[in-house]
Amino acid sequence: MPTAIAVTSADLVLPPTDHQTPTAALLQAPDAQPLGAALADMSVMLEQHGYVIALYPASIPVAHERRLHTVRSVLESNRIALLKVDLPPLGIAVLVRQLRQLSICDFSAGVVASAARLLSHYIYAGALLSSVTKLDRVPVSLKSHAKSWVPGSQFGVLANPSPQLIKIGSGRLAGPDFATQLVMAKGQLQSEWVTSTLAPEWQAQSLQETALPSDSPRWWGTGKLIEFAAFLPDISVLYQLVSSVRREGCTWCGIELIGDRCGFCSATLAAAENQSQDPGVLKHGTPTYQGS
Repeated sequence: MPTAIAVTSADLVLPPTDHQTPTAALLQAPDAQPLGAALADMSVMLEQHGYVIALYPASIPVAHERRLHTVRSVLESNRIALLKVDLPPLGIAVLVRQLRQLSICDFSAGVVASAARLLSHYIYAGALLSSVTKLDRVPVSLKSHAKSWVPGSQFGVLANPSPQLIKIGSGRLAGPDFATQLVMAKGQLQSEWVTSTLAPEWQAQSLQETALPSDSPRWWGTGKLIEFAAFLPDISVLYQLVSSVRREGCTWCGIELIGDRCGFCSATLAAAENQSQDPGVLKHGTPTYQGS
């Protein structure tokens, strides 16, 4: 059985890219499921899959994050990876789907878990916003704050891999220099900018639409938005990218990993131990991953 991938919200599970991509398990909040039931569910997953990789947003409520750590602690299991991800909600959903794709490949659970940090470097996650007055995830200048009070103003914001903010009509967002697909999720904002301007500028091979994650309005500071993310969709490219990075044994728990941090125990490797090879699988000078 493939390594189990788990999430803390059902809307972080995008439709599969093919018939082989498995779904993800849901780790419910404390107010939705008693601790005993959560322990039982996790025990079943461990028995069926061997390992569980749980991804959760950095913005998750404290009680929900505490529940995750409590379950792992009570079960005394080193086969549960808890990965806190500091991406916008749609970006997390894309990353979750990529790990779901990799979970059926011939990678160990440790490699799949540590691949999350690698793949996040290649996800371009942002949003079109009607206002940035309540945006605190990306640096916003006083000038941009002032412009957001002008009726009809809209802003393009990139949160990952490098933050950027532009006023629509005066600049462009820096996009990927390798082949990607684009996914978008509409909130309460009506605009064709993502489809008519951003997708062509980023040379997206295709564009899909999905439901807006429930946490997106809170994350972006407004419900008047259209969230988007550009990503590597092809499992063969993902496989080559992960395969190109040298594998190490975690010096603390012994599990196999790539990069400089273990996804299961969070131990870090010394810089000299973390020397990645050139991926060589993406076009147009994509930077080599160095585990940062």
